[in-house]
Amino acid sequence: MRASNDHRIRAARVALRERGAAALALTPGANTAYLVDYAADAGERHAFLFVPAEGDPVLVVPELDGARARADAAVADVRTWGDADDPLAVVDDALADCGVAGGEVLLDPEMAARFVLDLQTLRPDCTFGLADAVLGPLRARKDDAEIDALRRAGRAADRAMRDVREWGDDVVGDTERELARRIETRLDAHGGTGTAFPTIVASGPNAANPHHEPGERIIEAGDPVTLDFGTLMDGYPSDQTRTVVFAGDPPEGYAAAHEAVVAAQRAAVDAVEPGVPAGEVDAAARDVIAAAGYGDAFLHRTGHGVGLDVHEPPTIVAGNETPLEAGMVFSVEPGIYVEDAWGVRIEDLVVVTESGCERLNDTPRGWRI
Repeated sequence: MRASNDHRIRAARVALRERGAAALALTPGANTAYLVDYAADAGERHAFLFVPAEGDPVLVVPELDGARARADAAVADVRTWGDADDPLAVVDDALADCGVAGGEVLLDPEMAARFVLDLQTLRPDCTFGLADAVLGPLRARKDDAEIDALRRAGRAADRAMRDVREWGDDVVGDTERELARRIETRLDAHGGTGTAFPTIVASGPNAANPHHEPGERIIEAGDPVTLDFGTLMDGYPSDQTRTVVFAGDPPEGYAAAHEAVVAAQRAAVDAVEPGVPAGEVDAAARDVIAAAGYGDAFLHRTGHGVGLDVHEPPTIVAGNETPLEAGMVFSVEPGIYVEDAWGVRIEDLVVVTESGCERLNDTPRGWRI
C-alpha cells in the first residue's frame, strides 16, 4: 500500500473500532479516491472497496476495470469478475476474507440501492449505516497535500477572473452561455483540469436565481452579472464567485447591496477560527445583511465544505454546532437576491488555520470592472 494513503486507512480503521463497526463498504468515487487513490465511476457493475476494522482492504471490480484498478489503487488485494461470472460470489468471498459476518457495515452514501440490497442479502446478520460517520470527520480535516491542491486550484480561478476583468465592456453583447465558455477556456489555460461544477453566468434578473444555468440572454450594459466557477487540481476544486457590472450603471440599490454582501463576507471570514461553531460564521454574515435591510433576501446557507466533493462537511449554516478545526476548508458566500431584478453573491474558499483562517482567493470583490 502506498505510504501516502496508509495513514488514511489506519485512521479509518481506528474510527471503525472506536464505533464498534465491522467495515466500510464503498463504491468507486470520492471516498475510494480519498482512501486508496481509486476514482473510477461507480457504473452499473458491482464494484466495492471493503475496509475492515482489522486487516487489509479488498477491492472488487469488473474484469474490464482490473488493469486500471491494479495500476491506480493503493490496494494489494484487487479481485475481478467477468461478465459471465456471478459478481456476488466474488463479493461474498471478499466479505468473508475481511472477517465480515455480522456487526455494522458502513455504506457509501452514493451507493446505488440495488447494491445496498445485494449486501443486505449477502449479510443478513449485519446492520447498515452510512460511511459518513467515519469518513466525514476524517475528510473534513485536509492534510498538507490536499490544501496545496486547493491553493493551486484557487490560483487558477483567480487568474481566470483577472482575465474576465480585463475583457471589460468587450463582454457586453455576449450571451451568458458564450461567456461561460470563454471562462472555461481560461481555466484550462491556467492549468486547471476541466470545471469543478457547471459554470454559472447569471445576468440581470437571472442573477436573482442562485443556481441559474447560463442561457441565451445577452449581457447588457448595466447588468449585474454573477460569475460562479472553478476548476480542478489533482482532483480538488476551486469555487469562486464574483458579481460585476461590465459597463454602464447598475440598477438603483444594487451598489449598496453589493457593499453589504462584501461586508457580510468579511465579517464571516473574520469569525473563522478553531473552536468556533460553524453556525456562528453563518450568523456573522447574516447579521450584516439583515442590518442592511435584506435579511429575507439571503436565501441560502453561508457556506459548504470543499474537498474531493465540491459540497461536503462542514456546512456553514444556522444551528450547526460543529466546532471548526484546523485544516477544514469551506466556502464563505453570502448573497442578496431580489426577485425579477438582480442578485449579488461573493464567494471565496477559506482554510482554517491554528489561529484563524487563510483565504484561498484574492481577486478584487468590487462590482466595478
